[in-house]
Amino acid sequence: MNYELSVLSSEVAAQLADGNPGGDRILGTVLAVQANFYQVRLDNLPVNSTQNYLLCTRRSLLKKIGQQVMVGDRVVVADTDWAGGRGAIAEVLPRTTELDRPGMANAQQVLLVFAFAEPELDPHQLSRFLVKAETTNLAVALCLNKSDLVSLEKQQQWRDRLGIWGYQPTFLSLHTGEGLAAVYQQLMGKVTVVAGPSGVGKSSLINQLIPDINLRVAEVSGKLNRGRHTTRHVELFELPGGGLLADSPGFNQPDLDCSPEELVNYFPEACQRLATARCQFSNCLHRDEPNCAVRGDWERYEYYLDLLQIAVEQQEHLAHQSDPESTMKVKNKGKGQSQYEPKLDTKKYRRISRRLQQQNLEEFYQDADL
Repeated sequence: MNYELSVLSSEVAAQLADGNPGGDRILGTVLAVQANFYQVRLDNLPVNSTQNYLLCTRRSLLKKIGQQVMVGDRVVVADTDWAGGRGAIAEVLPRTTELDRPGMANAQQVLLVFAFAEPELDPHQLSRFLVKAETTNLAVALCLNKSDLVSLEKQQQWRDRLGIWGYQPTFLSLHTGEGLAAVYQQLMGKVTVVAGPSGVGKSSLINQLIPDINLRVAEVSGKLNRGRHTTRHVELFELPGGGLLADSPGFNQPDLDCSPEELVNYFPEACQRLATARCQFSNCLHRDEPNCAVRGDWERYEYYLDLLQIAVEQQEHLAHQSDPESTMKVKNKGKGQSQYEPKLDTKKYRRISRRLQQQNLEEFYQDADL
């Protein structure tokens, strides 16, 4: 089975090298995944065919070898039924990048969308999203929506502030159209993941960039001052001038999936300090170690310490999970806080099954007869 796939890969590579993408084979990009079906946009079409999209299944061979098909995957399509608009994915080409959340392949950059107001711009939440975006090792672009709701003075303050953080944001107003052309220019010809908290205008932005797409949008909750979730699954949309956009499901707090030692690499201003000086210890966490080059008076240092504590607790939690003899467990108290508690001996309090009770009763009577 592996040999068959390697031969298929070599054939596709040869066709690409010859300047004849696909040749007799049909190449495409997976735009959406729902259940066991895949919406595939085709690159090359047979003669007399005008159908650019196929609804595909996955060949059983891919399922047997555990080959997952993700949104953004480049695939080879076979067993096409042009009249029915169906096909089967025969091979998944090698991925350049892969994301877990959202589940997506071959993305090139992350576009973080936040709003100046409604909901109010929170520096701590913004930092957490930026750190999550940096962990993907993709290029990170940042735009701040609803600029028409704040003064020019406040806009300049945020521009200066984010510049110190290491980012050059694009200010956007979907109401007036300000900054829309600049955002479009950043997205052209690239595969981009659009992310950010709910209610900041991600779906509205995509509706502006891609006419007639009509993504569902929702108003900001007046009670909670935050957006309602509208996007349910990852899907790629085509920009008119070239490029693909992935509208990722909205979430209020992205997960943190890096080790405590790696965290500092996702703060550009901290990396700048490390570029000009070195810490005394190679495993420095930049918390209270002597002669640390990172610890100091920079705005997001407190945010770094908060995220470091979360990363340390996660690492300890994983260590306790992998140690079956551990007598402690981690209890989540909410709001990112947790504490350790003794484990209970569940065997001591477990109820005996009826089957075992019946067996014990039968053995009792057998012993009594003897």
